[in-house]
Amino acid sequence: MRSPFKLRSRFNINNYSNLGQRVITGLIGASAIVAGSYYSEWLYFIIFGTILIFSQMEFYKLSGLDGMLPLKSFGTFLGVAIFTLTFLIELKHLEDKYYFLIFPLVALVFFIKLYRKSDKKPFTGVAFTFLGIFYVAVPFSLLNLAAFSVDGTFHYEIIIGSLVILWASDSGAYFAGTKFGKTKLFERVSPKKSWEGFLGGVLLAFTVAYILSKYFVSLEEWQWFCIAAIIIIAGTYGDLIESLFKRSIEIKDSGKILPGHGGFMDRFDGLLLSAPFIAAFLKIF
Repeated sequence: MRSPFKLRSRFNINNYSNLGQRVITGLIGASAIVAGSYYSEWLYFIIFGTILIFSQMEFYKLSGLDGMLPLKSFGTFLGVAIFTLTFLIELKHLEDKYYFLIFPLVALVFFIKLYRKSDKKPFTGVAFTFLGIFYVAVPFSLLNLAAFSVDGTFHYEIIIGSLVILWASDSGAYFAGTKFGKTKLFERVSPKKSWEGFLGGVLLAFTVAYILSKYFVSLEEWQWFCIAAIIIIAGTYGDLIESLFKRSIEIKDSGKILPGHGGFMDRFDGLLLSAPFIAAFLKIF
């Protein structure tokens, strides 16, 4: 009789094709995110806080490859602090006045850089520290506002629904582009993306939005369709912008931690640009 341990030890995700790795990693990650967000707002906070940390550290690491010197540890700390503040304020554990802590905390970047004698271009480092916060931490923090936007209580449906639509858009674009892709969408930045793939993403995203509207009734049907439109457009641009960033420093993936996907920024680039628009839409309308 074979030992279960030996059977498990033979599993190696690297033995699978890129598509196989992509599917396995996606299923595991999606299951953890969906289950955690559904179970409690605190588990959602832990999961997305962890994703934020890895994503922001990846951004600073990539900036370093291009010769920039951002404050990696302190910048990531600030990102987590902003994410935590927005979550606790939206949860009503802190008053709105504590939002003003963000400004003096961020201003500390200047003080720290002032004492870094080895920096030849300190303001470039300051700029990229701020960019990491604005590009990565702020969108994740705005997810908190979206999650609490309906009646001041945490609605996992908004988080899960938005992510499922994003994944549907990505998957539709991937498979339609692989099968039918001929007309380049933005060849200068991303040669593999096509208009056929984009339309495949549109079709699947709107289909999923319609299905979600029948079960997640915290938002109305038209709101789910608006969120789908935001994700299709902003998510596509988010992907292109991250591709532009990677192309500028001549790398293929932002990392290797997620087999089949690359890094955390590769997986959540669409969310980084979608989240601000989703939060603004839900808060205003």
